[in-house]
Amino acid sequence: MKRIIVWGLLAAMLLIFAACGAKTAAVQDGAYTVNVTLEGGSGRASIESPAALSVKDGSMTLTVKWSSDKYDYMLVGGEKLLPEYIDGHSVFAVPVKTLDKPLSVTADTTAMSKPHEVEYTITFDAASLKPAS
Repeated sequence: MKRIIVWGLLAAMLLIFAACGAKTAAVQDGAYTVNVTLEGGSGRASIESPAALSVKDGSMTLTVKWSSDKYDYMLVGGEKLLPEYIDGHSVFAVPVKTLDKPLSVTADTTAMSKPHEVEYTITFDAASLKPAS
């Protein structure tokens, strides 16, 4: 009887994991927008929301547009990303694996007397994903 319960629980967990991943796995190649929130830091910095999300060959890239041009690099998943500076904003192309989990990033700001790396979390509202117009 215990084996049946254990196998039933494992099967249920696999179905839940599959259902959670289905939302992002179904995103087809194209241009989208998605609502994002930023947590961490002093609370003075922000990123643009909704943010642009592009999908090419199944790989997602989020355009992170900071509220200032004082961010000179970001660390995401061990990778150092460099910005473009557009209209007074630091803009980064950030690889995203899933919209179902918050993304931890480190951003280096030069807005203080010396550069500081600041930890942030970007959270996606996957339900807000829609084709870009």
